[in-house]
Amino acid sequence: MSVSPRDILDFWFGPEDGPEFGRPRPIWFTRDADFDAEIAARFADTQRAAAAGQLDSWAGEPESLVALTLLLDQFPRNLYRDDPRAYASDGHILALVKQAIAMGLDRGLPDVHRWFLYLPYEHSEALADQEAALRLFADLPGAEAEGSPYDWAVKHHAVIARFGRFPHRNAVLGRANTAQEEAYLSQPGAGF
Repeated sequence: MSVSPRDILDFWFGPEDGPEFGRPRPIWFTRDADFDAEIAARFADTQRAAAAGQLDSWAGEPESLVALTLLLDQFPRNLYRDDPRAYASDGHILALVKQAIAMGLDRGLPDVHRWFLYLPYEHSEALADQEAALRLFADLPGAEAEGSPYDWAVKHHAVIARFGRFPHRNAVLGRANTAQEEAYLSQPGAGF
């Protein structure tokens, strides 16, 4: 059975007529083996096809672009925890999202969908992408609230501005920590 963009969106956000739709779900950013296993069972093959570029045509429509973004930006983080593959498709989806946003494909989407469309900028280790993330997330309602998507974008930007990379990825990616990164990583709550 093939997976459609709607299958992915309904899984992640809930159906449009459901009570969860349009609301953040705590499970999105929680380490949960059962949730990861469900993503693997339902979407691993589709995620691999997307990573191979076989679903790039989904980038041409707003909703299917969000589904593709989940496949290439979020699902790898669930499927491949503590593995370099968690970040392997970040550049791929960021390039597609940049093109789509330049065309305005994000503008008609629900706010929570836009949030996930902007996350590839926040996950980038390039300062210019982090600065773009700040602009994009600042445009979402409630940006000034503590714990908002914008608040998290500010935190990610600060790490890249300070280190030029995310130190919490170093071990997984086989990169040596600097002394400053070691000190940072020893602090409670360091990393994302």
